[in-house]
Amino acid sequence: MDIYYTIDEKYAQAAEEYRYGESAKALQLLNEIIANNAGYARAHHLLGKLNFEDLKDYQTAGYHFKTCMALEPSFPDNYTRYLELLVFLQMDKQVKAVAAAALKVPGVDTALIYKQLGLHEKKRRSFGEALKAYHNAFMDAIDKEEMEEIEESIKRVKAKMQSVLKYQYQSE
Repeated sequence: MDIYYTIDEKYAQAAEEYRYGESAKALQLLNEIIANNAGYARAHHLLGKLNFEDLKDYQTAGYHFKTCMALEPSFPDNYTRYLELLVFLQMDKQVKAVAAAALKVPGVDTALIYKQLGLHEKKRRSFGEALKAYHNAFMDAIDKEEMEEIEESIKRVKAKMQSVLKYQYQSE
């Protein structure tokens, strides 16, 4: 068995194992970290990510993302994944609270936050709010591919708005 000298080295090893698809090894290392230091926020973030993406254990993922946010509120990477989970689970109140907190954190990818807000509003069929969020995402996007993806989302929302208007007109 390998010996890791610091908690940061163990975390780096867990992150590398996860990156290369070794979820079981990463899970073991992360649980060891948490057992020895429950306040290590980034281990909670990676455990949240692993539970969300690989294990599909959404409750546990939410616990770890929320714990990371409480322990290290200035860690920007946690907000995008946590918000993605909340949007997926359609947790309205938490989506708005986490998004508002995220937008205040230096280094957070605001375009991703606004894209998640747009998706959330689109799922709720609040198309006007979805358009606002996607426009904000477009303004904050720095990558050409991301901008094109956002433009496609805007087109889909506008098409849904037209569809709703057409349906309402035909119903009358």
